[in-house]
Amino acid sequence: MEGRGLPALGLTAGQRVTGRQMELVFGMLRHPDADRIERELLDDGADPETARLATVLGQPVEEIEARKQTPLLALDFTFRPQASLVVLWALGDEKTRRTIERAHERAVATTLRWLEDEVAQTRWASGRSRAKTPALVVAAFRHYDNRNGFPLLHEHCLIANRVQRPDGSWYALDTVRLYQHVVAADTLYTLTMTTEVCEKLGLATVPREVTPGLRPVMEIAGVDQELIDWSSTRRRRIEDVLEGITDEYVKKHGRLPGERARHGLGWWAAQETRPDKKTPRPLDQLLAWWRVSALLKFKQRMVDGLLQRCQAAGAAIRARVEPWVDTALAADDVAAVVFTVRGIFARRHVLAEARRHLLETLRGQEFTRGLDDYIADAALSRHSRQLTVPQKGRRAPAPDQLTYTADFAWPHRWWIVGTGGKPPRESSRYERARVASLALQNAIRDARILSSARDEAPAAAAPHAVAHPDRDTALPPAQRAAALQAHQQAAMPEEYLEGRTTDAATWLRTPENLERLAALTRAADTRRRAIEDRGDPAADPAGPVDRPRQEHEQHQPPAHDQNQGQGRRS
Repeated sequence: MEGRGLPALGLTAGQRVTGRQMELVFGMLRHPDADRIERELLDDGADPETARLATVLGQPVEEIEARKQTPLLALDFTFRPQASLVVLWALGDEKTRRTIERAHERAVATTLRWLEDEVAQTRWASGRSRAKTPALVVAAFRHYDNRNGFPLLHEHCLIANRVQRPDGSWYALDTVRLYQHVVAADTLYTLTMTTEVCEKLGLATVPREVTPGLRPVMEIAGVDQELIDWSSTRRRRIEDVLEGITDEYVKKHGRLPGERARHGLGWWAAQETRPDKKTPRPLDQLLAWWRVSALLKFKQRMVDGLLQRCQAAGAAIRARVEPWVDTALAADDVAAVVFTVRGIFARRHVLAEARRHLLETLRGQEFTRGLDDYIADAALSRHSRQLTVPQKGRRAPAPDQLTYTADFAWPHRWWIVGTGGKPPRESSRYERARVASLALQNAIRDARILSSARDEAPAAAAPHAVAHPDRDTALPPAQRAAALQAHQQAAMPEEYLEGRTTDAATWLRTPENLERLAALTRAADTRRRAIEDRGDPAADPAGPVDRPRQEHEQHQPPAHDQNQGQGRRS
């Protein structure tokens, strides 16, 4: 059990609970010792209904069902590391496995504390009133394998939909608010756990594109893709089914599915391939079976030398990428990506992107706690425009309930040629977001010069020195921006940057722009042939004197509004 709300129920953190206690709390929303309490009250002469209601946490479930509503008893937050970390945990030695497990436990605890301190709220009076509730009741239980029996370290955190107010009464959680912060909680867990494992074992992360056009996953450098595929049996089955479902969608609609449709098809494919759960087996048996399976497929050298290969790859990356972050550049990148992906956003979206930026930039190296919040606040204050307007006579909205937008240039869509016989696909929101971020880097020099005076004014200090005082503070703003851009390029491996359709240099070669260039070329050839076919100047009714003026008029550029429109589309 976890959470600050346990003492109110007579429980302690880390305590193991029985199946009956789980049934009472998470199945009936009653006190975990309801049987004992109810029995004692009955012995004292209380009537059965009074004794039962004395053990109920808040509104009884029966009253909710009487209104023909389905009560929400709990929320299941599941935390799991990246596939490469799971492989390293399953095939590593005892020390490696314990290091990953301890990092996993601390990351889960850190995320739950953040949910309690920053997110959790209770509501009453039909949801019109809310108050912070930093005291959740959480039952955590760990699984080691997926439904196919292959390694998948993950933690289920079942959060009871009841919290206690200071007056002792129990109310429901604001579950909508919790669900809204799922992504931010997931990025905090991933950043915290990955950073600790990389620091303890001397590893580093590398971006790997799992689905074309979508955000890459920061995996542990040195873990072969074959090992990841070996452990991700569920994913392979889902991809096989998803391909067939996508073909049916194309035949029905005559186009490829968009982003929302892809998510829906992916969920449907996951349900289609979802096998029944098997009887859990002891971890020792699972570890022995995983090792034998990996040895039979990949041989001993590849399995036993896994940690050493990861440490060698991590040392090479750490020697190239310095452990520092420039908050100004991070705020630029975060704001541009969030605006391009969402258009309208809240602080939780910016905070999640700031945590992704730290993991992608530092590549698993340590950072000062609170830097993610600092970057998010900088992105909101410097590059965002608030849309929420406070209304007179009404309570001002909380800071995390405000909505924002930005005024960055909106990158246009383009089509990407398919490979392996697949049809062309439209650029994803994430690819357009990376284009917006790269375009913004070209304007960093000007932005730094304009903001240098503002940076010299008193302002809130960053959680730590994010630049080298002996090197970068002495540089002019333009040179400092160039150094920052070089650091960003070093943080991303060459194999990930080369040949990307998000490179600004390839915009001119998009199919849409190539078609426009071809149309302009054909129009120019048509005008040239028309001039050549006129023949003798004497036969021209305009006369030899008027010909130069006529040819000049034919070569005039298009009207201003047309030229401007083409410039926006290119």
